[in-house]
Amino acid sequence: MIDFLVLGGPVVWLLASFSVVALTVVLVKLFQLAMLQPGNGKAVEQSLVHFASGERHQAVMLVKGGRTIRGRLMSRSLALIESADLSLEELRQEATRQARLAVSELASYLRPLEVIATLAPLLGLFGTVLGMIEAFQAMEAAGRQVNPSVLSGGIWKALLTTAVGLAVAIPVSLAHSWLERKAETSAESIQNDLEQLITLQAASLQHTADRALVLKRA
Repeated sequence: MIDFLVLGGPVVWLLASFSVVALTVVLVKLFQLAMLQPGNGKAVEQSLVHFASGERHQAVMLVKGGRTIRGRLMSRSLALIESADLSLEELRQEATRQARLAVSELASYLRPLEVIATLAPLLGLFGTVLGMIEAFQAMEAAGRQVNPSVLSGGIWKALLTTAVGLAVAIPVSLAHSWLERKAETSAESIQNDLEQLITLQAASLQHTADRALVLKRA
């Protein structure tokens, strides 16, 4: 491994640093998404069931102090409903704002992976071009006494950077696509949670208004 780094020169060292950055980002995203596993969504779903049944205290307690993004958002939204005198439109705006922040958090650090997946093969190709230039310069300097083994050795060293660039880009590109899809799925779950809560709150407000109207007429 060290020999490859030495033979590849600065370009391979740069690609190696890219791979370290990419691995770090992937691990961070995996930890973040682990907090959004389906099992962690059960508390949110049960909380919505209790809220729909009018058991608001139980709904709040189920997600209170939640460590998941979905749980935290649901807890904040329920707290707003219970403690703040917000209209339905104001609640919708606040829920949308919180959902947007959560989606932004889920999409964080994905851009660097995309950049690395794009730049790595280009850097590898750049290193190959530089290596080929050096190989042909060496052949020109040798004149008629050029040794084919020298040329072939220079060429394979030059191609090494392309191979390393592809070796970095392919798994990073796959990881980026997978993580992006997971983030989109989680964002959809968050959006659905908040939409359900707003719908239930709208139904609750309508029911309260209808009861008040009936009592007033009575």
